[in-house]
Amino acid sequence: MKNLKFYDNLYKNKKEQNIQLKLHEIVKLLTKGMIKSMRANQRKRKRSTKKTLNLASLILGIILIILLVLLFSILHDNNNSSKNNNIDSNGKEIKTSSDESNSPPQEEEKDISFNMSVIGDVMCHDSQYKDAYNTSTKEYDFSYVFEDVKYYLQTADIAVGNLETTFAGSEIGYSSYPTFNSPEALAYNLKKLGLDVLCTANNHSLDKGYKGIEGTIKTLDDADIAHTGTYTSEEEQNKILIQNVKGVKIAFLSFTYGTNGIPIPKGKDYCINLIDNDLILKQLDLAKKENPDMICVFMHWGTEYVTKQLKSQEDLADFLFKNGVDVILGGHPHVLEPMEKRTITLEDGSTKDGFVIYSLGNFVSGQNKENTKISAILNLSFTKNGKTGKISIDDVSYIPVYMYRAPSGTTKRYKLLVIETAIANYESGADTSIGSSMYTTLKKALTTTTDILGTIE
Repeated sequence: MKNLKFYDNLYKNKKEQNIQLKLHEIVKLLTKGMIKSMRANQRKRKRSTKKTLNLASLILGIILIILLVLLFSILHDNNNSSKNNNIDSNGKEIKTSSDESNSPPQEEEKDISFNMSVIGDVMCHDSQYKDAYNTSTKEYDFSYVFEDVKYYLQTADIAVGNLETTFAGSEIGYSSYPTFNSPEALAYNLKKLGLDVLCTANNHSLDKGYKGIEGTIKTLDDADIAHTGTYTSEEEQNKILIQNVKGVKIAFLSFTYGTNGIPIPKGKDYCINLIDNDLILKQLDLAKKENPDMICVFMHWGTEYVTKQLKSQEDLADFLFKNGVDVILGGHPHVLEPMEKRTITLEDGSTKDGFVIYSLGNFVSGQNKENTKISAILNLSFTKNGKTGKISIDDVSYIPVYMYRAPSGTTKRYKLLVIETAIANYESGADTSIGSSMYTTLKKALTTTTDILGTIE
């Protein structure tokens, strides 16, 4: 049997032939009419030339109008017929090759590369805020602490970390361990440092009660730092933090194992995200409804001062990856713990990149226990594939840092050192102010950092 296309073409050819015949007949009739008109004019030569010309012009004008109307009618019928021939049995229009060739070419989506810098726990002991106090201005300023490391955070596409203190206000007095309340100036200094997002769910979130949560959120909002983990309403808890980085949507979530035994205020269960599988799944579902390109979760977990993750941390990481998380950033132990890049197999059999660091240790603190002064600025490089939308983790690196405190002085003794830079400056003689003892300490700290974190190819 001949296919339908053959009959369609045959029908179209016949239609074109009919149109040509109609046009031929019209022209023939018009020609006869014009000849008759000319002969009639010849028989009436006695009439004035002016009247003859006017009559001829009128007749030609009428003929032209009739011709145009007929042509328009024929073409209109032909177009409708052509459109009907391009409709399938379901009433849908069939695109022809000419339609496709005339449509403008679609611009190909380009790959997007971006990076994220991550810091560990931001703590503030009394030794720190006393060090930052200016007796002349009666103000606090922590900016000097970050002078050597600010470049790495200010140049990142996005910089994130864990805030492990509260901003409950000076009215109740600033305080240190075990219940923290820090000068609000720290928040503004962190913003200047380049921090874009801080997680607020940790064991010190309720150190100053619900008012402490309210004050912390208000201060961070005023400092223009996005935050996740603590909330002042159920509506806010259900509103997932989304950050747009160079056109890539990143969802941020935050959970903590507990609040140091401080009970959550009655009727305010929404005020903090505790580690609970049901809550985690609920929050992840809310995040997925926002159609993010990537999901990043802060986890406050593990055991303090232990440089190796627990089995429970590994199980939680597996649970998070299985349910759609791409990056896990751990804190709480106050010391470094290992990191790993994984290939995650999804339910449909496809794979994606995943990353977890179990603890980044303290970024800044006044602690003195072993390894609590050692940390790192983590750098993660990603690419979003323009065709598939898939996120790949291209590179994982870190800058080892050390919380240095000068042996003498009354203020501005604390300073974050870039370990490798400080060692190189001491060895070259460019800056020997740290002294030989600290030089030895930094060499050991560098070895400890690389032993715990290792490298990821």
